[in-house]
Amino acid sequence: MLPSIKVQAEIQDEAQDLAPEYNSGPALRAFLEARGFSFRKKWGQNFLINPSARAAIADKLELSAGDAVWEIGAGLGAMSAELLRRGGIVTAFEVDAGFCSALKTIFARETADKTFRLIPGDALKTWEAAEAAPFLLGNLPYTIAAPLLGNFIEGGRLFRRIVVTVQKEVAWRMTARPGDKNYASISALCASAYKSRIFMNLKGPSFYPPPRVDSASVRFEPLESRRAPPPVFYPLVRGLFAARRKTLANNLEYFLSRSGILKNGGKLRDAARAALESCRIAGNCRAETLEVSEIIGLAEALGNYFDWNTDDEWKSGDEYRHSGSHRRYRRTHRKSV
Repeated sequence: MLPSIKVQAEIQDEAQDLAPEYNSGPALRAFLEARGFSFRKKWGQNFLINPSARAAIADKLELSAGDAVWEIGAGLGAMSAELLRRGGIVTAFEVDAGFCSALKTIFARETADKTFRLIPGDALKTWEAAEAAPFLLGNLPYTIAAPLLGNFIEGGRLFRRIVVTVQKEVAWRMTARPGDKNYASISALCASAYKSRIFMNLKGPSFYPPPRVDSASVRFEPLESRRAPPPVFYPLVRGLFAARRKTLANNLEYFLSRSGILKNGGKLRDAARAALESCRIAGNCRAETLEVSEIIGLAEALGNYFDWNTDDEWKSGDEYRHSGSHRRYRRTHRKSV
């Protein structure tokens, strides 16, 4: 027993020496500089230095002791510590190699007792191999926020509760409803699996370095009764929102020209119109007016007329993934559709 207690005490002392002062921007910068680390703008590294905000965000997950939770973007462990304090079993994803090195020492004891696990690398590439957890927390930079949630939903990795802090405009899109100017493909995708609500707004000084934009924290909870979409729903959402100024019929016909294979011959346009009519959806409306249930219904109706080419640009490119397919569509088909 005694050697084990001594080793644990030494680990704890080392961790306390290394852990930064999470509430102070200058202290964080000094901590990084002393160890040869630096902030990486490309990864959107802004630490939440507001302790009351950190506590409020962690509380919104409503963890019970022993609950497993994923944390995306652990940084130097400020939110990890909050989750561990609440009895969470944390799987932390972190892309910065320097921060990973610090996390290994800060949470050496928790790693040893298996309440903390670190997964280095880009979460967009590593999440599929990780053991599932019912809770998700993240302070997500603009570049991965929507793509990551989109990947989780489309990949069937659903959570009992999600709390994320994102750029305010991204939060607006995630929580937007039909008819809202912010309603986009990520809005429809989130609404197909979750009900969501912004519960806190955060100004730049809550972070270090302070960003030039405001942030917001969003909580997601599963729908009480979910209508499971057919697989084509996901590329269809991307296709319908590809060019916001075009009508639903035009976006749908272009999507089908790339992804649909007519089952019984005839004209693609006629089949598209028949599917719209069967769902009582006007072809001259725009995607941002459609309820998620209407898009799911359209996806189901299209299955009566089309088989699907799964190896096409809509499988990997769309607004919420920040790839180029929808931009190519606007550029090359502005006049032809």
